[in-house]
Amino acid sequence: MKFSFFSIFILIFAACSSTPNPEVATPQASTETMPMRVEMTAAQLKNAQLEIGSPERRKLGNTIKVNGFMEAPPQNIISISCPLGGYLKQTKLLPGLKVRRGEVLATLEDPQYITLQQEYLATKARLEYLSADLARQETLNRDQSSSDKVLQLARAEYQTQQINAKALGEKLKLIGINPERLTVDAISKNIQIYAPIEGFVAAVKVNIGKYVAPTDVLFELVNTDDIHLTLNVFEQDLAGLAIGQKVMAYANADPNTVYPAKIILISQNIGEDRSVTVHCHLDQKNNGLLPGMFMTAMVETQNASAITLPSDAILRFENAHYVFVAQSEGIFEMVAVEKGTEENGFTALVSANAASLLSQKIVLKNAYTLLMKMKNAAEE
Repeated sequence: MKFSFFSIFILIFAACSSTPNPEVATPQASTETMPMRVEMTAAQLKNAQLEIGSPERRKLGNTIKVNGFMEAPPQNIISISCPLGGYLKQTKLLPGLKVRRGEVLATLEDPQYITLQQEYLATKARLEYLSADLARQETLNRDQSSSDKVLQLARAEYQTQQINAKALGEKLKLIGINPERLTVDAISKNIQIYAPIEGFVAAVKVNIGKYVAPTDVLFELVNTDDIHLTLNVFEQDLAGLAIGQKVMAYANADPNTVYPAKIILISQNIGEDRSVTVHCHLDQKNNGLLPGMFMTAMVETQNASAITLPSDAILRFENAHYVFVAQSEGIFEMVAVEKGTEENGFTALVSANAASLLSQKIVLKNAYTLLMKMKNAAEE
């Protein structure tokens, strides 16, 4: 009886140990176990509707993604100041307010304005007297009734007064007063500051009643009609950039609105972050963009000749890319390739075997049908 029980125990243990382990999965097909060749019958070829052709050389552009911001060129940014200084009497400007060229921005007053106008009118009146005196001395000198010394003195005084009148007149122009229209009745303690450009008020740096020196900035105006797109491009991407290249930009706050532009200037200095400043001109003006807005741009680099295939001809399988090469009627071999630039439905081949594929017949369309048949054959 002991021997029988022991024999039964051994048989039960052997039966249990021979049961398949459900946790062991059947290995999946891979490129190591899969055949790299597939055969198709005439009927299968007809159903697959394969399109076969050869790679072609064509020019493809590359696209790089860069960041930047909108910036107004220096000639579109105006700092308004008063060359002679004065007290701000009146202004209605606020940041963001639009102004027209020639519009009054502010009114200033100061006693020196009165003094300047007084000196100019007095100099102009004396100049008239000296002009008449010079003509009189020239007549007397011709009649030998006056010495040459007296004539020279009269001419010197007249020329000196001309210089003074001219200098005072230019000072009046600095504060917006036309010396040709200045009369005794037009003398004023106030002057007005006019907008030299059309644009928006970027900053107001004074308040009413404050004295401003000639070096103080009262307002800053920006003309946004011709703002530029400034991009920061890293040095490894510079080789493909050139003036005139197309750029497609969009504001980070509104990526759905695209602004076409062109490169107009590439800086020749590399910054500490190993980037170069690239200036672009927008194709359209008055587009709602403002200086300082952050932008993202896609830059089309220079076109280069490459061996290309339609992008649908290149299949991705297990982290690699392949094409099917027609060997003979109904027989296709899967060949590994490396992808390069992709543009307009074509992809460049950059692998070492790219040149040799030029003379081969490649499946250009419906190549995925061959891959599925190859995988199914490997799993059977």
